[in-house]
Amino acid sequence: MFDRILRKRIDEHWADDKVIICIGPRQVGKSTLLNKICKDNGDYLFINGDDPEYQLLLTDVGEKRLLQIIGNHKVVFIDEAQRIKNIGLTSKIIFDRIKDVKLILCGSSALEMANQLNEPLTGRKWEYNLWPISWSELIGRYGYLEAVLQLETRLVYGMYPEVISKPNNEQDILKQLASSYLYKDILNLQNIRKPEVLQNLLHALALQVGSEVNYNELAQLIRLDRKTVEEYIGLLEKIFIIFRLPALSRNQRNEISNGRKIYFYDNGMRNAIIGDFRPLAVRQDIGALWENFIISELKKKNSYEHLMYREYFWRTYQQQEIDYILEKNGQFFAYEIKWNKTQKVKFPVTFTQAYQNVETHIINRDNFTEYL
Repeated sequence: MFDRILRKRIDEHWADDKVIICIGPRQVGKSTLLNKICKDNGDYLFINGDDPEYQLLLTDVGEKRLLQIIGNHKVVFIDEAQRIKNIGLTSKIIFDRIKDVKLILCGSSALEMANQLNEPLTGRKWEYNLWPISWSELIGRYGYLEAVLQLETRLVYGMYPEVISKPNNEQDILKQLASSYLYKDILNLQNIRKPEVLQNLLHALALQVGSEVNYNELAQLIRLDRKTVEEYIGLLEKIFIIFRLPALSRNQRNEISNGRKIYFYDNGMRNAIIGDFRPLAVRQDIGALWENFIISELKKKNSYEHLMYREYFWRTYQQQEIDYILEKNGQFFAYEIKWNKTQKVKFPVTFTQAYQNVETHIINRDNFTEYL
């Protein structure tokens, strides 16, 4: 097992009178982590929400039946909780009526979990995200030197736990993961019945990592209307395949204000979608892979350390740009992300004059560990 950063935060709030909810992509170790925490806290009841029998047993169930199901257990862990109809109301009954029972919920769809749990559990929950293995977790498992030696492999195959742990089976694992996202998660949402459309959209997005995405061009490319493209991209965000980075604009006349850049939570998933696992030495997209890796790792750090930074990129109509910007309390941290460590970088004067409270940083192969 990897030692997960999130473990400490959950342990700190375990004794609180709250339901613990953990969401994140499939196969990143949510069940493994939560089962370990539950086991360390004594006897517990595990319920698999993917099992049709459990789904039937817990759908629209009342307090009396819940008391029978829970029995003497003091901890109840429901995995893939979004699969159980009205799980929000069921969770509310457990929390409000069955005292001294700690309830743990886990799921892989932010959309379904939010729809079912937000209102019933308002004020009753702590919610956490678990991501693919982070760089610091990789160092914790293998040590600094071994982690650095793995860097180029991680840029191609990504940071899913099973991918890291089974180095001879990366491609098969990633292909299966990519397929399960399309056919198991997305197609269960919104009654989508055309997986080829989603495959085409994901393929187009994977080829534009690090570039500003034009929704109208995407719509023409995959023969959908713009509204549907935006809706599908939103769904892909909700199941943690991609995330959008908005443009920073404070009404400067030359700034692009409505732009979006799209990144993948994991390099390996991105490469599986385009079917390209070639080594870095023969690739033309190393800049995009490096940028996606660094930004996704910074996003994990922001989440785990609860830093509450807002994230942007910046670009002008004159093609001046900055890869990544964090903002908190009026302070800006601007990052240029370069694989080629000898490449000269100059931050645009237009930006530093418009945003005066700015720290500028260049992240390259030599210093990236300082930021992750």
